[in-house]
Amino acid sequence: MKNMTVNEIRESFLKFFEGKDHLRLPSFPLVPKNDKSLLLINAGMAPLKPYFTGLQTPPSKRVVDCQKCIRTGDIENVGKTSRHGTFFEMLGNFSFGDYFKGEIIPWAWEYITEVLEIPKDRLYVTIHLNDDEANEIWTSKTDVNPNRIFRLGADNFWEIGVGPCGPSSEIHFDRNPELGEIKTAEEFVEASDNDRVIEFWNLVFTQFDKDEEGNYNKIEHTNIDTGMGLERISTIMQGVDNIFEVDTMMAIINEVCKKANKKYKENANTDVSIRIITDHVRSVTFMIGDGVLPSNEGRGYVLRRLLRRAARHGRLLGIEGIFLSELCDVVIDSCKSEYKELVEKADYIKKVIKLEEERFSETIDSGMEILKSYIDELEENKETTLKGEKVFKLYDTYGFPMELTKEILEEKNLNLDIDGFNTEMKNQRERARNARGDSNYMGNDDGVINKIDKDIEIEFTGYTSLIEDSKAMILIKDEEFVSKLEKGDKGIIVTLKTPFYAEMGGQVGDKGIICNEKFKAEVYDCKKNAGGKTLHFVNVVEGSVSIDDEFKLSVDETRRNRICKNHTATHMLHEALREVLGDHVNQSGSYVDDERLRFDFTHFSAVTEEELKKVENILNEEIMKVYNVCTDVMTLEEAKNSGAVALFDDKYADDVRVVSVGSFSKELCGGTHIKNSGEIGLFKILSESGVAAGTRRIEATTGEKSVEYIENKNELLKEVSSALKCTEKDLLSKVQGLLQELKDKDKEIQEFKNKLTSGLEDELLSLVKEVNGIKTIVTSVKDVDSNSLRNLCDKLRDKLQSGVVVLGSANGEKVQLVAMATKDVTNKGIHCGKIIKEVALIAGGGGGGRPDMAQAGGKLPEKLEEAMNKGREVIETLVK
Repeated sequence: MKNMTVNEIRESFLKFFEGKDHLRLPSFPLVPKNDKSLLLINAGMAPLKPYFTGLQTPPSKRVVDCQKCIRTGDIENVGKTSRHGTFFEMLGNFSFGDYFKGEIIPWAWEYITEVLEIPKDRLYVTIHLNDDEANEIWTSKTDVNPNRIFRLGADNFWEIGVGPCGPSSEIHFDRNPELGEIKTAEEFVEASDNDRVIEFWNLVFTQFDKDEEGNYNKIEHTNIDTGMGLERISTIMQGVDNIFEVDTMMAIINEVCKKANKKYKENANTDVSIRIITDHVRSVTFMIGDGVLPSNEGRGYVLRRLLRRAARHGRLLGIEGIFLSELCDVVIDSCKSEYKELVEKADYIKKVIKLEEERFSETIDSGMEILKSYIDELEENKETTLKGEKVFKLYDTYGFPMELTKEILEEKNLNLDIDGFNTEMKNQRERARNARGDSNYMGNDDGVINKIDKDIEIEFTGYTSLIEDSKAMILIKDEEFVSKLEKGDKGIIVTLKTPFYAEMGGQVGDKGIICNEKFKAEVYDCKKNAGGKTLHFVNVVEGSVSIDDEFKLSVDETRRNRICKNHTATHMLHEALREVLGDHVNQSGSYVDDERLRFDFTHFSAVTEEELKKVENILNEEIMKVYNVCTDVMTLEEAKNSGAVALFDDKYADDVRVVSVGSFSKELCGGTHIKNSGEIGLFKILSESGVAAGTRRIEATTGEKSVEYIENKNELLKEVSSALKCTEKDLLSKVQGLLQELKDKDKEIQEFKNKLTSGLEDELLSLVKEVNGIKTIVTSVKDVDSNSLRNLCDKLRDKLQSGVVVLGSANGEKVQLVAMATKDVTNKGIHCGKIIKEVALIAGGGGGGRPDMAQAGGKLPEKLEEAMNKGREVIETLVK
């Protein structure tokens, strides 16, 4: 058996099937396209689902790839077992209605026994108990020992609800052949359960279509879908016990050990942390490389959870400071032969990880403070068990390990509600599942628009013309195919040719008219279905239209031109941002219509006014150079070599459109554009804001809309100048003068209030009462604002020299409450935070604070006196 590296095994598999006339595809991004059923790609066949379902035509009937995947369902087991990991690569070869069992079974045997040279006497095969065809092929077309083929049940049948399904054949490796040959299916199942034999390649034969009644109907075009875990086959080829000991993983482990000053395999607990960091840093590197950013929901939450979990285990190992971003170099170096994009995005990936790790470093300290307050509360209430929901909050919000929470509680002779914690974890998983939304087989919408024949070819002519003659091929109304649409109907028209651009890549769909002498419909939107077919959404305003009727399609030219201006401007904005902010800037989303443009991009701080001005100036200067906007069709490789910018998460065909704005900007794009930059006119930034961690948004206008925006600003300026009775030139100094006047008046008012409250001091000092030797003032005062109330409370505390003061005041429908104490009485049990919490509760509010100072608000002024009485009771309780 050969000893091969991970990279060598991957390449050997891909080359083997290329030799069998398979098209080699690069891995799809981890972010699924048009699939609501998945947050992240979690299986090799997942991004190929539209080809299996027939919604899209595959680029070849035979395909081979190595797909990067993320699974987090068993995250708690990562590092503890030999097999669990969140990131993995899946080798797969696929047939879409081409070859079937007779080809894949002998090819599989050829690859593993002749290319990988795995000894035949260490291999076992399983098939479905009713699959006589597979059994015959295995025994007649390979030299596998028939005694090593076992028939099993459900484990060898692949199905998900209704839809395409079929039997499978799995190939297994015997890790301990010295225990003797396995002779029965029962012995095999036991050996599998004990990890003596491990399955490493699954061949799925899709040959049935399961209907709603549970019948398995044979399908005309059978498919092949195979999957071989790269890490798992690597453990076999390298003779190691688990996935963490293959060469690419050991490279990371060695670096982790170096940073932690630990040795691998010396301490079981330490090893778990080392493996968790090793696995998670691979996942986050690839996720960020595919455009995922940390957030509190969706795939961004998955990323944040993995990153923080790894950082937390770094602390457990004693690693000081920020370290995960440095481990990225090892991940990228070990994977660069297949994933060149990681090298291109290395600086960006490391920056995102470093920023998130720094945020977590601050958060975990907050978690310690929260835990301390929980412990104080338990001890105060004489309880011994911390509720599961609070443990989960520490885990979920602050990234605090449940195990560490338990350890700290045990030091205080306290317990943890593990059942409650597990319930919260289960609820979270349910929420995550529900967030993915409902979907049918393979996550595809089975609505009528996606049942349009995938073989229909629709020609888009809208790059060069806005008017086209065509005919109705398909009509849809109320989720049904119909033969006719009449006046008043709202429906969908599918045509043989169309100049209408369907919504895509952030650009909205065209609007316009479809008409002939007897019929007219307004096109109010244009979109594509899952199979890429253009759909005209229409309101029929005159006459009727039937299948095969001919008509003219006319795009709203004025609207299209404005959209084109905004779209070309987003390309130029992207380049200007990179010039001003740096090469880490990448488009993460956009929206372009006829009114404005919105551009989301990766950046890690707010863009300053000075930077925005630079960006705007660069754009307007380049616009005025009147560059020609050219579109060239070339191969993806040619496009990248020419310097064209490709978006983070887009999957491109072999031939792509490259849009160049002179020498200034060059991007891959399928949208519509103007002929030269001068048509954009004036570019004006309206706003800049943050939309997520590491993602900023700019909104802007072009052309007439920019002029309209400036005219509105000028009109407002004139109105303000008129109201302030000054010229526009003097407006700033006038406003500054008014602000200073307001500031002076506010100061006078505050001084007046202070004089009023100072007169209260002697009156309130006469209300001093002693509680077990502690001086107290607890009372309400009329119509005193919060600032004055704090000042008054502070002065009374100073004059008491030793004691506690609790004041309340009602202002309209609001209540203000303040408590202050000298340090010596806090040592005797006084805690202002606890006092104010109870007082505020009575007054219909909430609040808290430190032992020496606390404040709160309330909404029940009629309860103020009752609240003050509560304050006196709490003080008596505390000083006992």
